[in-house]
Amino acid sequence: MVEIDDTDARILTALQKRGRMSNADLSERVNLSPSACHRRVQRLEAEGVIAHYVALLDARKLDRPATVFVEITLAGQTEEALDAFEREVALIPDLLECHLMAGTADYLLKISARDTDDFARIHRRYLARLPGVAQMHSSFSLRTVFHTTALPV
Repeated sequence: MVEIDDTDARILTALQKRGRMSNADLSERVNLSPSACHRRVQRLEAEGVIAHYVALLDARKLDRPATVFVEITLAGQTEEALDAFEREVALIPDLLECHLMAGTADYLLKISARDTDDFARIHRRYLARLPGVAQMHSSFSLRTVFHTTALPV
């Protein structure tokens, strides 16, 4: 666990909203000198609090408006079965997220697709071939009501 003070929290909040801002803009926004701000950002990067900088893309503009959530239940939960599934699922190019779950399903996948035909292709080519799957349930998102990548700090 890394200690985060109020200044670090302001820096992290600002960077999560606008990761490409200059150090000068960031230091002004968090009320800190540019050199002190730069040192803090470097420390947060070195400690792994800031893991990556990314560009968030608009799925609709890239003709990938369909989001499909897939619940998967495996036939067994041995370490070998989980490892085999996780190795193979990581190879799906349309996969946005994969979560090992506690609850009714073993895994929850978030898939990006163009439409129902594209999801059928993803299902045939990748999902149906995943090892150890006993059940699979797919749900199409009708609309994203709220979405953020920002963690509360």
